[in-house]
Amino acid sequence: MKASTPSLLAALAVAALLAWAIPSVSAPGAPSPKDFITLGKPGGKIALGAGHYFVYGFTKPAKIGTAIMKVEIFTRDGKRDTSFIVKGDADMPSMRGVHSTGDKDFALSKKGDYLLPIPLVMPGDWEVRLTFLKEGKKVLRGAYLFDL
Repeated sequence: MKASTPSLLAALAVAALLAWAIPSVSAPGAPSPKDFITLGKPGGKIALGAGHYFVYGFTKPAKIGTAIMKVEIFTRDGKRDTSFIVKGDADMPSMRGVHSTGDKDFALSKKGDYLLPIPLVMPGDWEVRLTFLKEGKKVLRGAYLFDL
C-alpha cells in the first residue's frame, strides 16, 4: 500500500509539531545552567562564601586528551583549607550530555590541591561546572566556559 502525499505531509507536520512542543528531557534533579554563576578567569581569586576564596585552572594548557583541573581553597587570611568537598562536571554546552563526565568528586592531594582529570575528546566549546560543599551544604556553584 502506497501512502498518499497529503497524508505523508500531515504525518511529518505532526511529528515536527510534537518535536517542537515537547521540551527536551534532562536527568531528574539535574541542575540547569541558570543554577551556576560564570566564574572569573582561571588563576584569579574568587570569593567562596564569607570567609574563603579559591583559585582554579588547568595544571597545563588544555588540549585534546586528559586535562587536570586544579582547585585551591584558602581562608581570607591566606591559609589553605581542605575542609570542602569539590565536585566537577565537564561537558560541551552545544552538545549537552553527549560528552558529559557526570558529577565527580575532586581528589584531594597531599599538598592540599583538589584535582580532577577531565577527558577533552574533541575541539569546540567546553564547560566545567564546579560545586563547592561545606558541611553538606552548597556554598557555590560556578561554571568555567572555554574553547578548545
